[in-house]
Amino acid sequence: MGKRGPNAVPMPKAPKPKQGAAQPKPTPRPWDAPGLSRAARVIAFAESLPVTSGTLAGTQFKFRPWQRRWIEKVYRTDAEGRRVVRTAVNSMARKNGKTDMAARLCLAHLAGPEAEERGECYSAANDRLQAGKIFNEMVAIIRRVDWLVQRVSIRSHSKELEDIGPGGTGSIYAALSSDVGTKHGLSPSFFCYDELGQSPDRKLYDVLDTAMGARAEPLGVVISTQAARDDAPMSELVDYGLRVQRGEIDDPSFDLELHTAPLEADPWDPATWLLANPALGDFRSLEDVQRMAKQAERLPSREASFRNLILNQRVSTSAHFLTPAVWAGCTGAVDRERLKGRPCFAALDLGGTRDLTALVLVFEDDDGGLDVAPHFWLAGDLREHEDTDRAPYVVWEQQGHILSGGAKTLDPKIVATKIAELHGAYDIRALAYDRWRIEDLRRELDALGCAVELVPHGQGFKDMAPAVSEFERLAHEGKLRTGDHPVLTWNVSNVKTTSDPAGNRKFDKQKSTGRIDGAQALAMCCGLRLRQEAPAEFGVFFVDVAA
Repeated sequence: MGKRGPNAVPMPKAPKPKQGAAQPKPTPRPWDAPGLSRAARVIAFAESLPVTSGTLAGTQFKFRPWQRRWIEKVYRTDAEGRRVVRTAVNSMARKNGKTDMAARLCLAHLAGPEAEERGECYSAANDRLQAGKIFNEMVAIIRRVDWLVQRVSIRSHSKELEDIGPGGTGSIYAALSSDVGTKHGLSPSFFCYDELGQSPDRKLYDVLDTAMGARAEPLGVVISTQAARDDAPMSELVDYGLRVQRGEIDDPSFDLELHTAPLEADPWDPATWLLANPALGDFRSLEDVQRMAKQAERLPSREASFRNLILNQRVSTSAHFLTPAVWAGCTGAVDRERLKGRPCFAALDLGGTRDLTALVLVFEDDDGGLDVAPHFWLAGDLREHEDTDRAPYVVWEQQGHILSGGAKTLDPKIVATKIAELHGAYDIRALAYDRWRIEDLRRELDALGCAVELVPHGQGFKDMAPAVSEFERLAHEGKLRTGDHPVLTWNVSNVKTTSDPAGNRKFDKQKSTGRIDGAQALAMCCGLRLRQEAPAEFGVFFVDVAA
């Protein structure tokens, strides 16, 4: 970035002092006042810069108490004065000043109190347009501050800045987007990822996060609304931060600031809006939120979008079979040891040799609830499948939530062996199956001497309509306990249904947003249970290998 390139803004030349004249004293900077903490220096720097847009344009910037508290957390130091936090995640609804906040922090690390010699600062986003927003805000601020104009070179064509003027550190800034070439070779001292919640994968985030190792005190900041799905990169960071807050993980280097409305809260209550919009009624328009709430209340198709973008809830913006709020009531713990020796029914849906295979056990308790114990397999290169399905298969395998189904293709013997093992442990009374490729499994079961009874279960409206309705009923009544299994939860979150003219429903794999194998399995379990009219002391066991 040493060459300024075409379209760069000329650097103003400082006037030469007259010979023998006294050198002017540098103007005191508010962030250099003695006794300030590291966080106070960042706050003083940011508040020395003007507001460049919106209703407050032309005024001096002032941190709100909620913003100040976050800065104080992120820039807190240990006994040696070193910043503790290395990763900071701030999630709130749209239009609460995220871009402006990000621009000021980038400037603080480029040319302000957090700048280091030859530092590298980056803002990251999912596309070039989004990536340019923080850069444009930084440029707007620079052009209104004389000392920044003297120090920072602006290259608009490449969205780059360089602190090379008088007193400069030689630090650089660049706006990056995930839709351009490789980002390897970077060594960021600071980066800010804008709207990670909308990213389809974590490749750019991982490149920046893993490249900070050469710096003494690097900082990565994510400022974004929540993602719609549990398996999204932003959701993984939020969930990790919540575990840190609950004390389940000891990681003082990670800080989460989450402004969100609970799923069970009234979405039309202004008090609920405030939970996700700390700037509401200030620089976040209350009238605008009221308008969108009225539309969402009257138009059900807009409710999911309102919940995700305005209430900052993890809700998909398209309609799905079960809402996250309903499924959250189905994540109770399951003691698998306690299930041993109990009878169960079974169902099996065999699919393609390279597909996700779901094996779901369900046991009935005294109040009609069902304990669900899923098993999953996936053959082939898991990282290749991750790129296709945008699911963290490698992490799930490491955590024991998914098993290998073979080097390249699914080996039916693996599934048959597991069924035989479970038949001995749980006494499977009947196994329902989809007819496709059942002979491969039947052959393997016969070879193992597993005499489980096989019962056909179709995938059309006739068999699936009652199964889907029963699944839905049990979920809404909170009678499913899944142990919060991440793969099953991901499958359920992907499900969409289709209906025939009579209103009968089945799961639609074409409309669904990802794999639904575990959900399909669980639905077939519910259908088999109805069909067999199992007594209360029996459970249901189900296997699905989706096509």
